[in-house]
Amino acid sequence: MKNMSTRRATIYLDAELHRGLRVKAAQTERTISDLVNEAIKLSMAEDLLDISAFEERAGEPNVPFERVLKRLRASGKI
Repeated sequence: MKNMSTRRATIYLDAELHRGLRVKAAQTERTISDLVNEAIKLSMAEDLLDISAFEERAGEPNVPFERVLKRLRASGKI
């Protein structure tokens, strides 16, 4: 019996991606659902790291892009 905490979803994949996913699932002896769930978890974990980085830098002053360009030009770097 399936885990009661799982939910069914319908997704549409590019045909080539689906073919590759089926091959990977067969080669790794895992289900497509397992592979998709893992990919989503990894993507969300990366998002969480990005959010953490933004929060850590929230107190830093904003520097206008124009100022950065002027400093680079003044220093001869561009």
